[in-house]
Amino acid sequence: MENKILELKKLTELNAVPGNEGECRKYMAQRFDGLADEVLFDNIGSIIGKKVGNETGPRIMLAGHMDEVGFMVSDINAEGFVKFTPLGGWWNQVMLAQQLTITTSTGEHVHGVIGSKPPHILKPEERAKPVDIAAMFIDIGVASKEEAVALGIKPGDMITPYIEFREMANKDYLMGKAFDNRIGCAIALDVMDNLKDVAHPNQLFSVGTVQEEVGLRGARTASNLVQPEIAIAVDVGIADDTPGCDNKGQMGKGPQLTLKDASMVGHKGLRDLCVNLCEELDIPFQYQVLDGGGTDAGMMHVSGNGAPSISIGIPSRYIHSHTSMIHKQDYYATTTLITELVKRLDRETVNRLIID
Repeated sequence: MENKILELKKLTELNAVPGNEGECRKYMAQRFDGLADEVLFDNIGSIIGKKVGNETGPRIMLAGHMDEVGFMVSDINAEGFVKFTPLGGWWNQVMLAQQLTITTSTGEHVHGVIGSKPPHILKPEERAKPVDIAAMFIDIGVASKEEAVALGIKPGDMITPYIEFREMANKDYLMGKAFDNRIGCAIALDVMDNLKDVAHPNQLFSVGTVQEEVGLRGARTASNLVQPEIAIAVDVGIADDTPGCDNKGQMGKGPQLTLKDASMVGHKGLRDLCVNLCEELDIPFQYQVLDGGGTDAGMMHVSGNGAPSISIGIPSRYIHSHTSMIHKQDYYATTTLITELVKRLDRETVNRLIID
């Protein structure tokens, strides 16, 4: 199992934002070698590993998105400070004084920090409201635009959070960046690995999608290619088990089965199948209801003629910030649940799910 954590570390430390997922796509392509019977791509960069258990069996799509929330360079001012635009949903209160990595078009990394005023010089009205993202800048430690340009920085370059992956005091707690959603990519790979020498009654398509954080776009194009009959999105869920929150989603209590979010009402029959599996295999699980946000399942379930779909989340604290946290046992339990689910999705079961 520790090898899985090392792989997750590698995945989270890759830099990949919406529209610039190349580092993660390259890694997944390497991992599909020896696991997938065939590797496919949609035309905007999603990667699809196909493994055939039964060539006449149903088409099962398992998707995790490769992009993380980040930023893009929009301009460089005369003094060498870098202006940026967000890619994905950011809350401005988690951004000031955070360290970042700018990746140039040649792959060079430039370290920087989002500037912030010291409290000593803040005016009363400034203290009373958050700083607008449009007013923020990145300090890369140069004195002019010419110095910044000489480093290879230009508009369009990718900007990602900088943080080291680590186990916490309790080794089951993992902290890092991009768990949203490299954990989904890791599980998509793990499930295919678990089925490497195992018979399964279907065709499995493990997918790393692009541009989820800006509108579930890769899920749409990849679904057009795969034409799934069953779709499973694996993503982070909300762990609100910290002071001041509602404690509805808890780390260490198992995967979250999403009843609904802003993009989809989960398929009842598929959810019931997951619940029955959890009870049969003694896998802890939780329910999740979200009024905002969505996952790739929001696009997959309306692809083609429609596909019964479910979104399964790994409870995560502090998502859409520089730092997030998950629990190892939730990761392992989710991988087991989805592996066993795929094993049971034969033609008869899928047909029953569609018509019930």
